[in-house]
Amino acid sequence: MKNYRKLLSSMVIMALTIVLFTSCEDDAELFVTAANPTAPVLAELGIPSIELDAVNTNNPAITLNWQSADYGQQASVNYAVQFASDDAFTTPITTTSVTGNNSATLSVNELNSAAGTVGLPPFAFSTIYVRIVSSLGSQNGIPLTSNTISLMVSPFFNYPFTDYYLVGDATAPGWNNNNNNPPLFRDGSNPNIYYYTGYYNSGQFKVLEVKGLWQPQWGTNDGSSIEVNDGTGSDPNTFPNNNNPIAVAGSYTFRIDYSNNNYSFEAYDATGATDFTSMTMQGSSAPASAPMTQSTFDSHIWYVNNIRLVPGDLQFLTNTSSVWAGSTSFSGQATENGGNIPVVVEDDYDVWFNDLTGRYILIPLNL
Repeated sequence: MKNYRKLLSSMVIMALTIVLFTSCEDDAELFVTAANPTAPVLAELGIPSIELDAVNTNNPAITLNWQSADYGQQASVNYAVQFASDDAFTTPITTTSVTGNNSATLSVNELNSAAGTVGLPPFAFSTIYVRIVSSLGSQNGIPLTSNTISLMVSPFFNYPFTDYYLVGDATAPGWNNNNNNPPLFRDGSNPNIYYYTGYYNSGQFKVLEVKGLWQPQWGTNDGSSIEVNDGTGSDPNTFPNNNNPIAVAGSYTFRIDYSNNNYSFEAYDATGATDFTSMTMQGSSAPASAPMTQSTFDSHIWYVNNIRLVPGDLQFLTNTSSVWAGSTSFSGQATENGGNIPVVVEDDYDVWFNDLTGRYILIPLNL
């Protein structure tokens, strides 16, 4: 019996050892014994500026080289190439990552996309900042940041957003996927969040990505999360609640978050909201006379389709002479006397404005 207990104890200890070893194996490389690991050193580029060409976007634009980080042991080191619009890297983006290598080549399209994502305006030279961040293991442990270099870049325009449209018997176009379907209003600071506040009929609706096409099509199958048929699966059920229609027509706010795959649909109190009788676009971007059309379905929704806008600024002028504008290009939330909406590139646009919430969206048609 005593020998049996010893054997059982040994087996338990062995099993625990195996479990502990297995759980730590993936992160074993994170425990670096060498003191004072050194960061990678990014080499200066041989060119001070580059004008990006929209014709040959797959051609190489720049090659970055760096001296490898030293972690004091034999290990595969991860390297992330980061860009930002300021040397403090307030909101950096990672364009590519490599492991066990100390160089990376970016194509014209990749560098242009990086420039657009960090907020550089198109067709003008601006400074973009680059750095390398090294790390170890699958959990990116012990990150070390290189020196920063800069480059003057003139990007061509890259429209980085996705636009979405309402369809369904609860909305203005009905179940017609190409009937001047109103767009969702994209948040000015978070491009994953969209809103539509306004009047809804009793009924149901879905969200489309392309007017005139039924897929990609967004809906819900459980009443809380969003589902999509991208053209390869089956269509999801309808909003607002898994094929359960809106019982009472009225004003509601639909909010959808594509980063968290969830949505909300809540009643909105429009009592006391001003009923404007006309709305006009003004500013250096717009034609001299640019009246907007008031929706016959919802008097708080205004739009103008296929209008040519040039780089400059834009505002919304009401019949009461109040002026509404925001500070973010393409989409945002306007306030009375809120400044100017920047228009950064010339194109034909569909422009929509919601006077209940101040939200606006400018959708380029050719970019």
